[in-house]
Formats: sequence, structure tokens, C-alpha cells
Amino acid sequence: MRGTNGGMKLVKAALAGGVALATLAVPVVAQAQSRPDQQAFFGLYKELVETNTTLSSGSCTQAAAQIGARMKAAGYADSDITYFSVPDHPKDGGLVAVLPGTDKKLKPMLLLGHLDVVEAKREDWVRDPFTLIEENGYYYGRGTMDDKAQAAVWADSMIRFKKDGYKPKRTIKLALTCGEETTFAWNGAQWLAQNKPDLIAAEFALNEGGGGRYDASGKRQLLAMQVGEKASQNYTFLASNPGGHSSQPVPKNAIYELADAIKAVQGYEFPVKFTDTTRAFFTATAAATGGAIGGAITRLLANPLDTEADALISRDKAMHSTLRTTCVTTILTAGHAENALPQRATANVNCRIFPGETVEQTRLKLQELAGPLVTVTANAPVRPTAIPTKLDPKIMDPARKLAAKHFPGVPLLPLMSTGATDGIFLQAIGIPVYGAPGIFIDPDGNGTHGLNERLKIESIYAGRDYLFDLVKLYAG
Repeated sequence: MRGTNGGMKLVKAALAGGVALATLAVPVVAQAQSRPDQQAFFGLYKELVETNTTLSSGSCTQAAAQIGARMKAAGYADSDITYFSVPDHPKDGGLVAVLPGTDKKLKPMLLLGHLDVVEAKREDWVRDPFTLIEENGYYYGRGTMDDKAQAAVWADSMIRFKKDGYKPKRTIKLALTCGEETTFAWNGAQWLAQNKPDLIAAEFALNEGGGGRYDASGKRQLLAMQVGEKASQNYTFLASNPGGHSSQPVPKNAIYELADAIKAVQGYEFPVKFTDTTRAFFTATAAATGGAIGGAITRLLANPLDTEADALISRDKAMHSTLRTTCVTTILTAGHAENALPQRATANVNCRIFPGETVEQTRLKLQELAGPLVTVTANAPVRPTAIPTKLDPKIMDPARKLAAKHFPGVPLLPLMSTGATDGIFLQAIGIPVYGAPGIFIDPDGNGTHGLNERLKIESIYAGRDYLFDLVKLYAG
């Protein structure tokens, strides 16, 4: 997930803790699973993790074919499975599978997951990132969490449904895609939304972005349903002039002009806004937190222009980002020689745009801040406007009810992700997307997008059971 699971980052900021890890690594063995269905799932999960799906050297097409073969062995016909790719990106393919429902009046539901993973260099990792390793209660490997855990759960659920002879009332669709982790990559979810919308048409979709949270001692602390996300968009700031010899400097200098522009962006706070989801989250947070922070949240909910309350709450970087659009400079490039005045200076500014605000609205504000000497352009690809997802009781209530059975005493909250997922492409064609809860992570984020990515073994199997039952509950 782009943004390193931004929804769970919000939870992480509110709940501090750490995890101690041992150093002895051993290969995963079959006895880690006690039930036959768990053993079958492990085989699928292990194969998926050990299939390199990085942009540089991997193949999502291969991973999709392997999952498709397992689905055919479970009884799916060729007509139930659609493989897709384009000639220019033969290794970035995916699949869509369909389990027909019995009630044609009910619109389908869609399970979305991505097969690609962030790059992982063997020399940087303690363990081979593309070998599934068990170590003191964890599975290690690139993608064990993001997003091969959920992709494997979705595929495994579809296989179990078929083997069990399950006949859902609502048609269940599965879309496994590539390109989610890299902005400039060919994106399978976007391609499906733009070229095959009927194939993935659904009343709603379940995606990554939700989950659960352990405390520092390993106790389950809370569950989160992602309900909405920001849009991620990059902009280029450009300052240019004829330059000249550095021995004769002049006031007009591309680097200084660019520096002034990005300092203006640094000093600007986009206005506080709420969606139904963030209002519900902050209301619950205020009640649970109390004290000065709880009071400030309550005041800000009543008056988003309360700058004093905003300043207090925004000391927490995750809460700050959840309240507004944010923009930050991430890359600088300037000058062409050490003894010459710069002819060109550029900056990349990465924005996470609040739902309902557009890429162009944000660009216009950035241009205003940058001033007339710097031009601001939106970089390709230009992301769709993030649409506020409805806080729908038909989605939230079954998830809470089932969570009370699987995870007694663990609260389930709605969250808006400050990161970004492929859900934004589905939202653009009218499919509400929800980040499913169920798989718990540690306070440090489990190395997602970083080194030595891992997932607690207990988490993947408990989450798998919950998500399997949740899909059946929604499918009726």
C-alpha cells in the first residue's frame, strides 16, 4: 500500500509500544498449521510470497497464473477466470475470478488485492526476502503483510467456497492486480476500471487499508475499517533563468526563488475538514482520550476554525494529516555546475489530498503560495479525486458483530487512510471501497515497505478465519 499503510499509522500514533525480536531464523515447516484447510492456505501463501513480484525483476503475471491454477484445481471453469495484461507490460498482469450468486437482484461484491511488492535487496535484509521464514512466531518475507497476506486470504476464500459447494446469494468477484506500489508503473486496477468496468462492477469492494492493532505486549488492542482515503499526487515546482558566471551573482537566482516557494508551502496549513468517517473517529478518540487533547478534539469538531485546538491536536503527526490536505517537499534538483549560477531548480512536492478536494484545486493553492517566479504543474499520473466513502451501517454493523465473536472485547473503529491504495480507481467508477479489518499488526508497522517485513503467524490465521466469515456474511 502506497504511504506505508497510512490508516494504521493513525492508530500507531495514538498507541505507543515496541516488539522484541529473536535472531534465530528457521525455514517454515508444515506443522505450523494444525487444520487441513490451514495447511492448504499456507501452501498458497508461501508460494505467493516466494514469487518475486517487484517491478524491477518480478512477475505479477506468474503469480496470477499460479493462483489461477489453484482455482481451476478447486473447480473453477475457464470461463470463471479472466487473466489480463497489455503487450507493453507482459509481467504486470493479474486476474479476475467470479463465483456466481443465486440472487440476481443483489449486486456483486468485489475482493481487491494487489500482487506487486516494494523492492527488496537481499544484501540489506537479515533473511532472504523471497523465502518465507518462520522466526519465533512470525513469518518473514517481502509481502508477508503488504499485500500478499490479504491477496492470499481472498484467493484462499474463493477456493474454499468452491470446494465446499458454497452458493452465495450475492456474486463474489476477486480482482488481483499489479502496479499498486509504484506510482509510475502500469496499474492493473486502474486499467480494469477504465477498460473492463463491467468485469469488476460491484455494489462495494473490500480492499487493504484496514486491519488490527497489537499493543507492545502482543495483546489485541483495536480493529480498524478503512472508510475512505486521501488521493496521492505529486507536483513539480520549477524556477528558471539564464544563469551566468558564479563570480558575478545577481538577485535573480533560480535556487533562491525555488527555496522561497517551498518555504511558503512549509509554512501553510490547509484548512481542517471532516468526513463522516473522520468525525466518527475523532469523536471516539475524544471520549477515549479525555484531558486537554480530548477537549481540544471536541472543540475542533464543533468549530473547525478553532486554531488553538487544531495546533494542540496537530502535534500528533498522524492526527494532523487526518484533519487536512498535506503537502511536503520530497526531492530537490538544482544547478548544472559548481561555478555557474543555476539555470534551473526543481522540487517535487508530494500532496495527500483530502477527500472531495481536486488535484487542480490543490495545484492552484500551491501556485498561489509559490508566487509568479515559480511554475507548479501536476505530475503524471494525475490521480482521481478521492470520494468520501459512506459510513454505511450495512458494512460496519456486520463487521462489528463478527468481530465481537472472533475478537471479544476489541473495539472496531472507522478510519480514513492518510496513505493511498488502488481503491481510489474503483471509487472513480462508483464502487465504494472499504479496507477490511482482521489482520493485526505490531506497533512498529511490521517492516512494511522497509527491511525484514514480517507478520505474526497467529495474526494471519485468525485474520483469515475472520475475513472468510465476513465475506460469507456480506454475500448472504
